[in-house]
Amino acid sequence: MPTDRFSFPGHDGARLAARLDLPPGRPRATALFAHCFTCGKDIPAARRIAQRLTALGFAVLRFDFTGLGHSAGEFENTSFTSNVEDLQAACAALTAMDMAPSLLIGHSLGGAAVLKAAAQMDGVKAVVTIGAPFDPGHLTRHFEEDLPRIREQGVAEVQLAGRRIRISQGFLDDIAAGALAPAISRLNAALLVLHGPRDDVVGIDNASEIFLAARHPKSFVTLDDADHLLTRAEDAHYAADLIATWAGRYVDLADPDTSEGVPEGVTRVSEVSADGFLQDIRAGRHVLAADEPADMGGTDKAPSPYGLLAAGLGACTSMTIRIYARRKGWPLEGVSVDVSHAKTHATDAADPGGKIDRFTRVIRLDGDLDDDQRARLLQIADKCPVHRTLERANRIETSLAE
Repeated sequence: MPTDRFSFPGHDGARLAARLDLPPGRPRATALFAHCFTCGKDIPAARRIAQRLTALGFAVLRFDFTGLGHSAGEFENTSFTSNVEDLQAACAALTAMDMAPSLLIGHSLGGAAVLKAAAQMDGVKAVVTIGAPFDPGHLTRHFEEDLPRIREQGVAEVQLAGRRIRISQGFLDDIAAGALAPAISRLNAALLVLHGPRDDVVGIDNASEIFLAARHPKSFVTLDDADHLLTRAEDAHYAADLIATWAGRYVDLADPDTSEGVPEGVTRVSEVSADGFLQDIRAGRHVLAADEPADMGGTDKAPSPYGLLAAGLGACTSMTIRIYARRKGWPLEGVSVDVSHAKTHATDAADPGGKIDRFTRVIRLDGDLDDDQRARLLQIADKCPVHRTLERANRIETSLAE
């Protein structure tokens, strides 16, 4: 997927490092992603969610807040309010590119920030929080023993997630005053709350409070046993799939533009990540997926390649039968096709020791059909174009893209 790396001025003018992941052709919508406290735009969860959404047709901007990652500025001079202002600056940068975001996604404290910022961004139709605190001041419990020293010195180093960072008294004062309930109650956008019951960093009770403070439309989906940082790839991919499906109900999604990136008549398959075998499939305006079972090293999130091949044969068979029965005016009420695939020893004398692919079809025809009609429809099944393609000798030509 193409990526545009650039910077834009943050709340105090410091340049913030940004990454805009783009799908092939015209994006269906633009999402703005806010990372977790002291993290960065390139943590695995942010990267995986952005890549998955991009594969599903979204453009996704993620950036480093002031003083973090590759962004300029001093982190010790930032606050929750400055994070909100950085988000507004990111929105302005996207708007200047004619890509104003309609979807905001925030992880942990970034989730609290998008709740606060949403009302000040025109065009935002949907907001998603992932493991977000209801009270931004909640995060101080992770360095409670350092609070007296911060108050005494005005600024002090604390240990967070294995890193030493400087926290100021101004930051503490700001998050203490950062109550979210008023902003959530005034949220003029649909809300999706994603949270794991086993999140030991931000407890699940925070999700309940966010959900109860919001007006409809609102949704809550549990992330089951995911940890706070969505460390496992499958948890991040699951969250992204949920977001894409849910957002389609509230965000005006443009039809995928196949005039660029994926030409008409081409099916493009791209791996979701280097972990496992999950693949995204773009065929015209449609997005599918393929995977392998867990015992083959996959994550079993989608049919296997052979499963998709069998699906193509089954779908083509059903369609062909329906077309014929419709043309004849026969009372066919329903068709279903069970397809199984196996390797079997070849009986061809030219290759007595080889194996061939065997597809077995079991066709069910519902309706008041007589025996002759059923027999004829069984014959028609063999006229299916995919059936004919599989029966013929085929040629596959392969080359490397330039």
